[in-house]
Amino acid sequence: MPLLTTDDSARSQPDAALQAVFWDMDGTIVDTEPYWIAAEKELTAAFGVDWSDAQAEAMVGQALEVSAGMLQQAGVPLGIREIIDRLIGQVAAQVRREVPWRPGARELLTELQSAGIPCALVTMSEQVLAQEILRALPAGTFGVVVTGDMVGRGKPDPEPYQLAFDTLKGTVPGLDKARVVAIEDSLPGATSAQAAGLVTLTVPNFVALPPGVFRHEWDSLAGRGVDHLCGLLPGSVLESAR
Repeated sequence: MPLLTTDDSARSQPDAALQAVFWDMDGTIVDTEPYWIAAEKELTAAFGVDWSDAQAEAMVGQALEVSAGMLQQAGVPLGIREIIDRLIGQVAAQVRREVPWRPGARELLTELQSAGIPCALVTMSEQVLAQEILRALPAGTFGVVVTGDMVGRGKPDPEPYQLAFDTLKGTVPGLDKARVVAIEDSLPGATSAQAAGLVTLTVPNFVALPPGVFRHEWDSLAGRGVDHLCGLLPGSVLESAR
């Protein structure tokens, strides 16, 4: 089982309203959904299996085991592990050629790091793909990394976010879920973060989210900073004005 990574720079900030930010990866930091869909279509085409855009959209944000199971049900005659390995391998190869950053994500990560606010990466992708993204970011961007191969139950279950919170709590005494913002683009991911008790911000990308389910939604991270995230916290001036 891979180990969680922690950064000594993640420290307690008792005077800061915002204590930490937890980030989804695919669709939130990087726009890799087209890479995933291309990999799915290449895999299904290799076995003569029809694969629609609707089926591809239904897989966005799901745990990889769930996605692989959906491909099996569609007719791909491979085991779960082999399907996952093929998909990840192709997506990772695409990322090595070009990292498709989402607007505003790197800028916000840089501002958070400068402010000393620790970040955690909580992704259903496995470490082989997460490491490609981490290598493209400044060292120490994330104090905790939770990947899909580190949990028994993936998103939409709260386990991935709970694991990230419990791990970061070891280096941030007094960490409070009401002072942690999770940023997600998909329904499974946002459901996971909300079920874990975190302040959940949705930034839909490939698939629109149902209205009224999540309190906070932005159309983009571009132009957003730490102050905007602080405004999402319970008791903040912006939140109280809602």
